[in-house]
Amino acid sequence: MTVTLASLPEGCFATSAMADLFASRPVTARPRSPADDDLLRTLRQKFRLDAFRPGQREVCEAVVAGTDALVVMPTGGGKSLCYQLPTLVRQGPALVVSPLIALMEDQVAKLAALGLRVERIHSHRPRAESQAALRAWLDGTLDYLLIAPERLRVPGFATRLAQRQPTLVAVDEAHCISQWGHDFRPDYRLLGERLPELRAGGAPVVAMTATATVRVQDDIVQRLQMPEARRFIRGFRRDDLRVEMQECSAAQQTGVARKVLADPARRPAVIYALSRKQVDALASEFRADFRCAGYHAGMDGGERARVQDAFQRGDLDVVVATVAFGMGIDKSDIRTVLHLGLPGSVESWYQEIGRAGRDGRGAHAVTLFSFGDRRMHERFFQNDWPEAAHLAHVHALVPAGGIARDALIATSGLGLDVGGAAVDKLWGHGAVAIEWDDTVHDASAAAPGWLDSYRRTRIHRSGQFDDVFELARGRGCRVTRLVRYFGDRDDRACGQCDQCLPDSGLTRHVRAPSAAESGQLLAVVEALRGSRGLALGRIQRDVLGPTADRRQADRIVGALERAGLVAVEDRTFVKDGEEIRFQNIKLSSASAPSGRAWLVDVLIEDAGPAPVTKATRAKADKAAARAKASSQDADPELVRNLKAWRVAKAREEGKLPYHVLTDQTLLTIAVHRPTSLTELMQLPGIGPRKASNYGADLLAEVNR
Repeated sequence: MTVTLASLPEGCFATSAMADLFASRPVTARPRSPADDDLLRTLRQKFRLDAFRPGQREVCEAVVAGTDALVVMPTGGGKSLCYQLPTLVRQGPALVVSPLIALMEDQVAKLAALGLRVERIHSHRPRAESQAALRAWLDGTLDYLLIAPERLRVPGFATRLAQRQPTLVAVDEAHCISQWGHDFRPDYRLLGERLPELRAGGAPVVAMTATATVRVQDDIVQRLQMPEARRFIRGFRRDDLRVEMQECSAAQQTGVARKVLADPARRPAVIYALSRKQVDALASEFRADFRCAGYHAGMDGGERARVQDAFQRGDLDVVVATVAFGMGIDKSDIRTVLHLGLPGSVESWYQEIGRAGRDGRGAHAVTLFSFGDRRMHERFFQNDWPEAAHLAHVHALVPAGGIARDALIATSGLGLDVGGAAVDKLWGHGAVAIEWDDTVHDASAAAPGWLDSYRRTRIHRSGQFDDVFELARGRGCRVTRLVRYFGDRDDRACGQCDQCLPDSGLTRHVRAPSAAESGQLLAVVEALRGSRGLALGRIQRDVLGPTADRRQADRIVGALERAGLVAVEDRTFVKDGEEIRFQNIKLSSASAPSGRAWLVDVLIEDAGPAPVTKATRAKADKAAARAKASSQDADPELVRNLKAWRVAKAREEGKLPYHVLTDQTLLTIAVHRPTSLTELMQLPGIGPRKASNYGADLLAEVNR
């Protein structure tokens, strides 16, 4: 049987490229059980496929045997088949929980096209249709019922479902249940409470996600109450995806993107931007060169659907979008995914680049970033993860008899965004319960440690951008660093990312080192000779000299690493209870090369123009202000008061004092005595985030 691309639903079917893969990699013969025969027969008869993708058979066998399973496979890796096929072999209906309506509708359409009996219940369906779907489930006329997690809040809904026990329960996008995951959904908390009732008949649970770190995997297993679950962590390597990450200013990014997409072979393409405003501006600009449209959550639903359908049909070459675009997209021939700005987490970034090249014919994932991305994500973070004091304030406003969610947000005085986020976080951490009619009740007695739990989660979330920024600026194989992040054991170098092949990328360029750079390369090798390694920061400061910045240190060490002369190790140490990460650089062999002849084998990345302009000027201005501030100019009593305030604030937030503000920043504030937020933000060490968090307190201390 020949498998055609037209017959292949995304997320559950192998591609023709994968069929070629199986042809070239025969499976080692092993004894077959009756379940094996049923699996293969059903795969061919019901799903019209000849072979499994790597890892699918193993999962299906375990689920058919009644074993709980956690399946972590990348986007497009075929996770859906791991519940769809066992459902038919076990000869009973499957209950599927999915948080994404677009993805739910897509799966329903594909299963129905195969002649399978499937229905769904979610908030976008008329009540009569949802009731009909529930009756079909209870009558036993369905193979699959897909439900949105918020339906579990409807009084009596789970009990009605449980009247017909499923043969298995599938939890899609399972990372949403974890407070450590990149897309935590409070509704998913209900799953852990409802599952015992829904699987009273012994149904196994299949939890599926494309992006889960080891910590998130542990949390999923715990919250779904399946401690004996087998874990299947597969496929984070994409040998057909060329990954590049390049630092350049926001002003340069549009031109670089245009050059990348100028070759028709690199289209269709998706360009991800960080804001709706950027999407509108970029889409307008790119229309001059490509068949292009924008897509974001602020657009009318009908217009979003038209853009998505046009892209699917091939009527558009480029879509410029926020993260709202992508779920449910069944387009296998996307040749390029471009990020203009770093996403907020490694998980988000990997999920988005995974939409490229699902046909197995090769694709590019190009990420252009600047330091300014951090400031934007700090603003997002402040809206999405309010201060713990804000949550305590909102919680105190919940009356004994409950209050409507909208009324609580209005009463909070925090505004729609921050107030709404505070209510959702209270719910997510168990401090309140929200009924189906959106009435908020106090539930903190059942979660006495909710505030400390939120503080820990907030600190973790604040570090997620650091992880993706470190991946972008780091050296060594991108794919190796990526698969280690997700706990995949296949961490060999990919041999084709911009770090492994620096002279063949779309955006990066290498050259022979200049005379000055040759001197720096020699100095680093000599400093490492006879040592067990030096931290990257120490190389920057003590070896390259005071004028070298982090970017220059990265380029020098990266050149030595690519030449095989040094090895870079990620290490950690604990200081004052906090885990500090750093990179240790050491020679690859005990004997360092002598002389200068080895320099001919070293290629250094061409830095090009400075990656930022406004930020560079601001940094210089702040450095000048810092130079003017000294302890002789400051009021000693004000300095003592500011330090006392810092200690109190650090205790309140569960941080170390210097993570609130450094001594130098406090000294500068004491010297300049700002009288407004505008003046405060002109000082070094005070950005928008610090000003928002601490500005009012600092001005009060200065002016009291």
